[in-house]
Amino acid sequence: MIYYVIPPELEETYFEEFRKRFENVEGVEVILDRRSSERRTDQDHGGQRVLRDRRRRRAPGTFPPV
Repeated sequence: MIYYVIPPELEETYFEEFRKRFENVEGVEVILDRRSSERRTDQDHGGQRVLRDRRRRRAPGTFPPV
C-alpha cells in the first residue's frame, strides 16, 4: 500500500485533485495529515537515536603530499 499524504495547509488545493487522480489505482491511497505536533522530539519516547558515522576508516599510514 502506498499512502500519498497531503499536509493540512494544502488540503483545499490538492486533496480532491489527487484523490480523483489515484481513485482507480490499486494500492494507492490519498490521505490528509492530521498530526498536530512532532512525536519524535521527546527523549523518553523514540527521540534517543544517536547518529553514528558508519563509514570505514582509512588504513593508517603515510600519504603523499598533494
